[in-house]
Amino acid sequence: MSERRLNRMDIRELVLQIRSERRDRQIQRDTGIDRRTVKRYREWAQGQGLLEGPMPDQEALQALVDRTLKDKDLPQNQSSVEGYRVAISQWIKEEVEVCAMWNRLRERGFAGSYSSVLRFVRTIDPVLPDIVGRIERKPGEEAQVDFGYVGLMLDPKSGERRKTWAFVMVLSWSRHVYVEFVFDQKVETWLRCHRNALEFFQGVPERIVVDNLKAAITQAIWDDPQVQYAYRECAEHYRFRIAPCRPATPEHKGKVENGVGYVQGNFMGGRTPTSLTQANQDVLVWCNSTAGLRIHGTTKEKPLERFEQVEKARLKPLPATAYDIAIWKKAKLHRDCYVVFEGSYYSAPFRLVGQKLLICAGSRQVRLFTEKYELVATHERAQKPGERLTHPDHLPKEILPGLLLDRENCREDAQAVGPATLQVVEALLADPVVDRLPTAGKLVRLSKRFGAERLEAACQRALLFGDPTYKTAKGILTQGTDQEPVPIPVELPPATTFARQPAEIVGPLAEVSSWN
Repeated sequence: MSERRLNRMDIRELVLQIRSERRDRQIQRDTGIDRRTVKRYREWAQGQGLLEGPMPDQEALQALVDRTLKDKDLPQNQSSVEGYRVAISQWIKEEVEVCAMWNRLRERGFAGSYSSVLRFVRTIDPVLPDIVGRIERKPGEEAQVDFGYVGLMLDPKSGERRKTWAFVMVLSWSRHVYVEFVFDQKVETWLRCHRNALEFFQGVPERIVVDNLKAAITQAIWDDPQVQYAYRECAEHYRFRIAPCRPATPEHKGKVENGVGYVQGNFMGGRTPTSLTQANQDVLVWCNSTAGLRIHGTTKEKPLERFEQVEKARLKPLPATAYDIAIWKKAKLHRDCYVVFEGSYYSAPFRLVGQKLLICAGSRQVRLFTEKYELVATHERAQKPGERLTHPDHLPKEILPGLLLDRENCREDAQAVGPATLQVVEALLADPVVDRLPTAGKLVRLSKRFGAERLEAACQRALLFGDPTYKTAKGILTQGTDQEPVPIPVELPPATTFARQPAEIVGPLAEVSSWN
C-alpha cells in the first residue's frame, strides 16, 4: 500500500475487519495494507474501545481520529529504498543484477538489507509466472459481479429501443446466477442491483469480486484501490468485503465473465426485443430453470441444487432492513450558496462558499458534509430537476428577504401586521403596469424597524388621505404623525344663506325675452 494516512473510510473498513477477529495476515491479503500497519491500527482501536460495542457514526469516528491520531503516530509504509528509485529504475533498464544494485547502494551510504532492495525492484519490475491457477472458493465465501452489453430493449416509458446491459452476480461455489437488465451503469443502478441480487439469494457472501468500473472503484490501483463511498456504505450495511480485480485482468473474475457470456448466448440468443420490464420478469424464471438446472461445465452439477442443498445455508443472513441507496459525490458550493446534484439545488451555509462539499443522497434525504465529514445541511430529496431546496439560515441576512419574497408570502406578512397594511399591499400589487412586489415587501419590512402597531397606524392614515403608497407610509412613520390622533372629518349641512327662489332668477330672463 502506498504511503499515506488512511482516510476515514479506510480506517472504518480496517476496524470492521479487525472486529471480525481476522488475523493481520488475512487482512493484509484482502486489503493490501501491510500487516505491521494493521497491527498498529489494531492497538489504536483497542485503546479507543472500538473493538467492542456499536461502531461510532461517521462524524464521531472522524472526530476520534483527529483527536487521537497524530501525524507522528501514523504508520509509514515507504520503503527505505524509495530515495534511490531513479537509479534503480535505470539499472533495471541496463539489466543490472539485484546483488550488484545492493552493493552500489551500500557505496552510496545505504544501510538496508538485500531483501529490501529485492522487494523494491520487484515492485518496479515484477516477475510474473507464465502459469495460471484456477481458484475455487468455499460455499458462501464469494460472489462475482459484472455488467455486460446485451443489445437493445424497449423502454417501457418511451417505447423506443435503448442500449441495455445485464447486471450479473454469480455465486462462486454453486454458480447460481442472478441477472437484471438496466439502461445505464450509474452508481444508484449498481447499488440497486446489488440489493436485488442479495434479496434473490436470501443471503450475503463473505466478499464480492468486482471489476474496476466507476460505480464501484473510483481509482483503479492494484495495491490501493479507491472504492466509491456509496459502495463502501452498501458493503458495510450487508457486511460483505469488496475485492477489486487487478486493472485489465478480467480473468480474475472468470466465473462471472462466463456468466455474462452465457446470458448473451443463451437467454438473449435469437430473442425478439421486448420491453425491459418483461425481460426482467422472464430472466428470473430463466435463472431458476434453464441456468439453474443445467449441468455446469466445471462443477458437473446443477447450480440451483448446489445452492439449495449447501451454499444457501452458508450465506450470512440479510440485515433487518434493506439498504437505503445512498450516492456520494463531491460538489462545489457556489456563490449563490447552493450545490448542484442531479440538476437540483441544495443550500448550504454561506460561510462554506467556494469549498468542496460531500453530498450523500439517499432515496429520501440529501445530506451535505465538509471534507472532514462534518454534517452541515440536511434536505428532503428533490422530486424533479430544477427544484431548489433552501434553509433560510444558510443565506446571508441582507439578501434573504429579496430571495424568498413572493406575492403570497408578502400578503401573509401584511395580514399579520393588520388589515390596513394588507389593504395598502393589495393596492400596490394591483398595479396593472409596474410590478410593485419589491415595494410591497419593503413596506411590510418597515414593521421590523418601527413595529407592527405603528406601521398599521401609518397605513390607516395613508388610506385616510387617499395615498396608499410606500413613500407616504414611510414619511408618516419617519415624522411620527402616525402617533397623532386621526382627524375626524366634519360634515357641513347644505348651504342656506342667501338662497334665492327659482322664480327670482327666471323672472328677469322672461322679461328680456318678451322685449325681443
